[in-house]
Amino acid sequence: MGRYEADPCVRLDLNNPGFQDSLFCLEKPERLAALETLSKLRRLTWSQLYRDTGIKWEKIASVKPPAGIAALYSLRITRSRRVIAYRDGDFVRLLTIAPDHDSSYGKK
Repeated sequence: MGRYEADPCVRLDLNNPGFQDSLFCLEKPERLAALETLSKLRRLTWSQLYRDTGIKWEKIASVKPPAGIAALYSLRITRSRRVIAYRDGDFVRLLTIAPDHDSSYGKK
């Protein structure tokens, strides 16, 4: 219906080749955990995502975002890995899966 949603659901953009390469290179247990997290993301509203203590949506202040992107964010996709992403309207655009926690923040 045409009703306005004050708190829209998160929509996923999984089309970035860097994200796909990272996802498909994960070992099977980690890949399955990542898919579970992606499934969870689809069920959340944006305010739920911001508050979720398991996903931990965090702005990355140490890395300058590319032109046209206001800010980059990190979120937990498995116990040991984080995704680099940005918000574009109702979409979370997933860019890549960091090889370890610190590299998602531009450290190392």
